[in-house]
Amino acid sequence: MSSSVEHVRFVDAVRVWARIGWLSFGGPAGQIALMHRELVEQRRWISESRFLHALNYCMLLPGPEAQQLTVYIGWLMHGRRGGLVAGILFVLPGFLTMLVLSTLYALLGQIPLVNALFFGLKAAVLAIVLDAVLRIGRRALKSRLLVIVALAAFVAIFGFAVPFPLIVLGAAVVGIVGRYLVPSAFPCPSADAATGDTHYVIDAAIARGDRPLSRPSVRGALTTLLIALPIWLLPVAAVAVWLGGDAVITQQGILFSQTAVVTFGGAYAVLAYVAQRVVEDLHWLTPSQMLDGLGLAETTPGPLILVLQFVAFQAAFQHQAGLSPLVAGVLGSVLTVWVTFVPCFLWIFLGAPYVEALRHSRSINAALSAITAAVVGVVINLAVWFATRTVFQEVHRVEWGWLQLDVPRWESIDIAAAVLSVAAMVAMVRLRIGMGWTLLACAIAGAVWQTLVAAT
Repeated sequence: MSSSVEHVRFVDAVRVWARIGWLSFGGPAGQIALMHRELVEQRRWISESRFLHALNYCMLLPGPEAQQLTVYIGWLMHGRRGGLVAGILFVLPGFLTMLVLSTLYALLGQIPLVNALFFGLKAAVLAIVLDAVLRIGRRALKSRLLVIVALAAFVAIFGFAVPFPLIVLGAAVVGIVGRYLVPSAFPCPSADAATGDTHYVIDAAIARGDRPLSRPSVRGALTTLLIALPIWLLPVAAVAVWLGGDAVITQQGILFSQTAVVTFGGAYAVLAYVAQRVVEDLHWLTPSQMLDGLGLAETTPGPLILVLQFVAFQAAFQHQAGLSPLVAGVLGSVLTVWVTFVPCFLWIFLGAPYVEALRHSRSINAALSAITAAVVGVVINLAVWFATRTVFQEVHRVEWGWLQLDVPRWESIDIAAAVLSVAAMVAMVRLRIGMGWTLLACAIAGAVWQTLVAAT
């Protein structure tokens, strides 16, 4: 679309958001790259500087950053209705697909062929996470200081289990102080930071005043909270009244509502937190089932965090008493998706006016850049977590004072999984073969290998 177009029609935006929703494979890194290509490069609806400013803010929030970025850009285009439509269309295709796949897994997951396919998918997941590290790293680590921030974040969370909010706070302090001590380490906001690049449709409309942004105000923030909080939490209360506070589905509503608040660092950080809670603490799923869920989430469109839908379906299907397994699974997955994504709209509608008002601030931009670098360290931690549990069958915790490490038992190495993982990494990172083809090839290879093993 030409940059001479004066505005983006709402119906055109709806078509593009639907297209992005159905094509958004590859986790947050792939989804962000898709949005950048569609909105910045091809249609020239939003400038690079405004896109990255929104992305840095979304990286700061708890929950899935790619979905929050769609809500933010939809809000920039058409206000709250634009943000609602963009966010819903981004999630809906993946939700429907995951619901079908979760049902099939619950009913057929123990069939040898299905298990064999998931064996190959789990090996490919490791390559996808590594590719995400490289993609996000190239975008975020623009100086040596930011590389150091990323490495420090990795060491803190991997070796010392430092809570992510403390890592975020530390990174923000580094960014604010470093902007004065080492200004070259943090890119300056562009000269048009307050108005945007007027060669892009939305930026030009905002600069002309044709698309006035909501001004930050206490009244507006309170109104947003009073509307959004009941929409978010009333369904959880209704399920608690119906099934009881100890019901698995009620506990899912509470757990994933808490997750929406405390899991900073995007989808990859959420997965590490959720995996520990549902596998090690609550024993709702096995480690193998958790990896199966991630493999499914990687093969479907939509946010990677939809793996929580899979987790909720399987946990309710297996453990919820008083309901038929399928009804319990569907109810658990719907409630989990609701409490996971409704807060995303709240964070954007609450904070976006303030973030846009601060686009000209060099200190804020430096803090956001440092926080994004810290997120890279968290993604590296997730890559190590999945690597040890994909390639090794046994992992144990070793503690030396404050240092805590998950160490694999080398005698438990799965040679086939290791070979498939390395092959998938070479295919995606070195040969640049697409994610879909890599997943398909690994699934077939895993099925063939497992069939041969079973035959012998």
